[in-house]
Amino acid sequence: MIRKRVSLICCVAFLFVTWNAVLVLLLLGRAQQGQPGQVQGGVAQNPTGDMVDDLNRIADTFESELRKQKDILSQILNDWSLWKPKDRKVRPPSPPVIPILVMACNRVTVKRCVDKLIQHRPSADLHPILVSQDCGHAETAQVIRSYGDKVTHLSQPDLSDVPVRPEHKKFQGYYKISRHYRWALNQVFRNLSYSSVVVVEDDLEVAPDFFEYFRALQPLLQSDPSLWCVSAWNDNGRDGFVDPGRADLLYRTDFFPGLGWMLLRELWEELEPKWPASFWDDWMRQPEQRRGRACVRPEVSRTLTFGRQGVSLGQFYDKYLRYIKLNTEFVPFTKLDLGYLKEQDYRENFQKEVYAAPVVTYEAVKQGQLTGSGPFRLQYSTKDSFKVLARNLGIMDDLKSGVPRTGYRGVVSFFSRGRRIYLAPPPGWTQYDSTWS
Repeated sequence: MIRKRVSLICCVAFLFVTWNAVLVLLLLGRAQQGQPGQVQGGVAQNPTGDMVDDLNRIADTFESELRKQKDILSQILNDWSLWKPKDRKVRPPSPPVIPILVMACNRVTVKRCVDKLIQHRPSADLHPILVSQDCGHAETAQVIRSYGDKVTHLSQPDLSDVPVRPEHKKFQGYYKISRHYRWALNQVFRNLSYSSVVVVEDDLEVAPDFFEYFRALQPLLQSDPSLWCVSAWNDNGRDGFVDPGRADLLYRTDFFPGLGWMLLRELWEELEPKWPASFWDDWMRQPEQRRGRACVRPEVSRTLTFGRQGVSLGQFYDKYLRYIKLNTEFVPFTKLDLGYLKEQDYRENFQKEVYAAPVVTYEAVKQGQLTGSGPFRLQYSTKDSFKVLARNLGIMDDLKSGVPRTGYRGVVSFFSRGRRIYLAPPPGWTQYDSTWS
């Protein structure tokens, strides 16, 4: 583009000089024809009045044209100062700000959560910590305020009971949690105008590469409409059920994991108008909300829950959650190629690996009688067969809207006795059965 502009300027300048040279030659020619004392036919001639008038008109025209050409040339020189390339350093785009939203209530152990966040975050500017507190618990509020300007303390103003049907009175806590989420996420996206956020509960401890994980995956979440969240959690991530040598391994999953998850403003604008009165996480798992989209989740969890007591009264905690393996190895995700997680390539490669794996029996898996390094495929065909196999193998057996925990296209991936096992439906699977719940 710059070369074209330089050529144009040179061309205009050449025409300017040529045009004025022609004008000068014409003027000189006319002037020589009418000079006093010029001899024509042996007789000295004097200029006539008409000739003098013609000469004056030519001079005036030449002067006027010269002024116009001067103005044009001045404009060209002015424009050239704008077109001329300047030695400016190209500034890289500013890194995105990804706040961390901590959902708190009445547990002073929120300190353990916030301490780890502050310890591992690479930048306070890029990762502001917002602690949103419901319940109005004074001791918890004092703990949050003790961090000063290291965190922002948000207080949910409506502490009243939520009107519920008599049979739902025992679920009052779930209604308040859903109300709190709605209020807090509105603060993040509407009042503070952030474009993304990572949500953690006050009973979560984060891994050393927690921030690295989300920073690397935010661009993929923004660019891939088939994704709607990134989660730090593996529901079947107990020690012995994950590959200890693949802390860098990531998956797509149709199951919404929660427990440390990132969403974009665009998703919140979609969900907020229909946000449920209670049980918001199971509501997220319904097909009407998921709309065929997936989340990214890790092989080894980047969060660990230490909160046995809560509104769920420790459901699953003693049997599963307390044994989840928290990653301790820092994986430089921002330097890795994560393109394999894009939908079409991932689906094709995943299905090829799953259904190329040899089919084995439950007994062979359970008794450690497999030969070879794997992976191996263990097949289920009904809701009951899935539940029996999952329960006996030690992985979570519940389904939400027909989707098993960590499942992708019906397949649950886990480790057993050092080998990869795919608990999978028969080939040709097409969709989940929402009655499997």
